Amino acid sequence: MPPTLLVLNPNSLVSVTQSIASTASAQFRDSPVRLTYETLTEAPAGIATQRDAERAAVLVVNAIERNLQGTDAADAFVLACYSDPGLAAAREITRRPVIGIGQAALGAASALGERIGVVAITSGSIARHWRAYRAHGFAQKIVGERAIDLSVAESGDDTLAVPRIIETARALIEEDGADVVVLGCAGMAALRARIEHAIGVPVVEPCMTAIALASNVLTGAAR
Repeated sequence: MPPTLLVLNPNSLVSVTQSIASTASAQFRDSPVRLTYETLTEAPAGIATQRDAERAAVLVVNAIERNLQGTDAADAFVLACYSDPGLAAAREITRRPVIGIGQAALGAASALGERIGVVAITSGSIARHWRAYRAHGFAQKIVGERAIDLSVAESGDDTLAVPRIIETARALIEEDGADVVVLGCAGMAALRARIEHAIGVPVVEPCMTAIALASNVLTGAAR
């Protein structure tokens, strides 16, 4: 039986989960890992504040506990929110891999460039992100983070979001000196290739990066 990877969406938007699943089904169509998805419908519609993140963290840990107690428990978990809510607590309750898309993306960006720029959803999330960057040792490589000031739901809207993301990413490159850009929200899962083509530097999309890492861990390719 193939190993199973559960991708948890820590916000309540089914549309975000569907976007992640659609993008992953195309990118990992030949993967031996079975991908499953869960939307935490009791969570906030977006993780914009510290309060949102802490509320989502409890729901993430509860969801993983429920999954582990079931008859078809996942072999690994991906937390599909750039803030990685509940990551440390989730790792305390299981020895199975639990990967946060934020950490995975910043690790990949560190391998691709020396000066990381991050496109955030809201200005209010930036201070919280910087606390995480300092805690996890990424702060010295991040040259800037700029917000497009849209909701999570709006961040996946091609017409609305793509021009703002491109404009913001170009500012990170031209004004802050970034040589690699991270898309700082799971709602942008389907947009990476278009953004990278437009701005001319590597773009890291956290969800697909984390799914690839988790899949490689499960198949032994990352060890």
